[in-house]
Parts: sequence; structure tokens; C-alpha cells
Amino acid sequence: MGDPRLWETSAEVDAFNTPELHGLLQDMQDTMAALNGAGLAAPQIGVPLRVVIFGLDHSARYPDALPVPRTVLINPVLQPIGDLQDEGWEGCLSVPGLRGLVPRYSHLRYRGFDQFGKPIDRTVEGFHARVVQHEVDHLDGILFPLRIADLRNLGFQDVLFPGQALQDD
Repeated sequence: MGDPRLWETSAEVDAFNTPELHGLLQDMQDTMAALNGAGLAAPQIGVPLRVVIFGLDHSARYPDALPVPRTVLINPVLQPIGDLQDEGWEGCLSVPGLRGLVPRYSHLRYRGFDQFGKPIDRTVEGFHARVVQHEVDHLDGILFPLRIADLRNLGFQDVLFPGQALQDD
């Protein structure tokens, strides 16, 4: 947090299935795997493109979360379904050591493309919807602390969750 690139709006991808795009995705996958994240956006590694990846089978940090399919989502468009929001604890690789209670839409439709230009259109809920919203926020220059309704619900993970070795998203 503090890097001006994280506050910028990212550009749309206009060419799919290119060596450059596949290289970016490999860098993102490697970074996410090394840091045990649930998702990652291209701006988090200094690339201002509308590209996110996410997915997990199981997470010690989110033991009640259902699996989220591993997804490459390019040029995403989000559409909340209804007004219902839930609050949940989030962290971020771009805001290391901090956690916050963030309201997010409970149900969501998202559309976009995979790395080959194939359309993606999914309707999701719960943790899957939260992860998508968190990652797509990065493409619009929004970090999770900006979404927190009450800043008393923002703190250092070792204070909020003593004795738990948590990773950031």
C-alpha cells in the first residue's frame, strides 16, 4: 500500500492467447502459489491490465469456505444480484499484516474472458463472490481498507487473531 500503481484503473486486455499474456499469467500463478493466496490481480505485480486469477480447494484461513474453482478472469464485469451484503474478514498481499471486516455483495454475476478469449459467465455467492469482488477492486484502484464501514474493524492480524499464522490474500 502506498505504491501509486495500486490506485490506478487498469487497461483492458485487447489480445488473447499471446505469449505476453501467458507469461503474465504464469508470473501471477507463481506469485499466488508462493504466498498461498486465494487470488491475485495483475496490478499487484506492477502490470496495469484487467486480469485477475483466483481459486482454492481448501484454506486454513477460511476453513468454512467452499472451494472456488481456479479461474483466469480477464476484462471482468460484475453485477450484484440483489442488495444483500455480508461482512467478512479480508487480508491482502498489497496490505501485508492487516485484516479488515469488509462488506461485500452476497450474490454476484460476473462475466469476462479466459486467457484464450473464451467467454466466462458465472453466478456465484458467498466466499466465491467475495474473492471475485476483492480481486476486481484492484483493477479499479481500490484496496480493501477503502471498503471497511467502521475502521475499528481494521487491525493487525497478530492482534486480531493472536496465535494464528495467517497469510494474506
